[in-house]
Amino acid sequence: MREQPEGSGEPRGGAPVNLVVVALGGNAISPPGSASPIPAQHERTMETADHLAHLTDRPLVLTHGNGPQVGNVLLRSDLAAGLLPRLPLDTCVADTQGGMGFMLQQCLDNAFRQAGVLRATVTVVTRTVVDPADPAFRSPSKPIGGFYDEAEARRRMDVHGWAMKEDAGRGWRRVVPSPEPRRIFEIRPIRWLLDKDVVVICAGGGGVPTMYQPDGQRTLVGVEAVIDKDLASQLLAREVGADLFVMATDVDGVYIGWGTPEQRKLERVTPGELRELPFAAGSMGPKVEAAIRFVEATGNRAAIGGLSEIEAIVAGDAGTLVVAR
Repeated sequence: MREQPEGSGEPRGGAPVNLVVVALGGNAISPPGSASPIPAQHERTMETADHLAHLTDRPLVLTHGNGPQVGNVLLRSDLAAGLLPRLPLDTCVADTQGGMGFMLQQCLDNAFRQAGVLRATVTVVTRTVVDPADPAFRSPSKPIGGFYDEAEARRRMDVHGWAMKEDAGRGWRRVVPSPEPRRIFEIRPIRWLLDKDVVVICAGGGGVPTMYQPDGQRTLVGVEAVIDKDLASQLLAREVGADLFVMATDVDGVYIGWGTPEQRKLERVTPGELRELPFAAGSMGPKVEAAIRFVEATGNRAAIGGLSEIEAIVAGDAGTLVVAR
């Protein structure tokens, strides 16, 4: 374990931290809306990098979401279907990992240089191993891509073999499995890079879903699925031995009674206390579950809060801190 950097403090969050894994929400790279032009994405990513430059005194791993970007790649593939073969979903995830990693690297390098810091950055196109027996493959539930009317949806189900569902009166969407992440395949090279003091960007979009074929040869194949970014990130944080796992989002913490006059921010909470509270499955729910899993598995801290407060979150002075006890 490296020596603890100065200035980390030990306020309400508890013990100081060394290695930090930060999971960036989708808005850390793209402004709200899926059609953001590249210059706007670059501008938003530079703002993100400026915040992260405050963490350069410690080992750092970054993950990120890619939902809007994968949706855009799928749309391009759909529009070009008469000219080019359609891209499978695992390839779309890999493509966005590379493109978004490039943008993060460029902006981080510039932010570090402006801060007078010499740190190398590397993007690792990361595969996440899933279990072919995962029940998610029998019941696809994760919506991706655009909306279609019922006739077009049924045509695509016949032609492409897609699973599709009607989405709250807005139209029909393709749904794909969202299996549990079991292992980060590139974990050893990620550890090697951390040992060399490199800032590592990896596991974008939860990683490229990958499984071993049951052929006795342990042949790896990509899978048409989507892995939850926060659940994959907490697994990565556990496998690299993170002292702190942070999920940076658009709100300053976890609230109960959100949107009501009684809403209240949770500042310090245990996994057991969180399990007693209801959270929406599509928004804060996966983040809460990821925090619970990390803390229960490691005894170390997790945090959920706003990216603009990342330095205070790491110090234990902001966000919602999830602690073992």
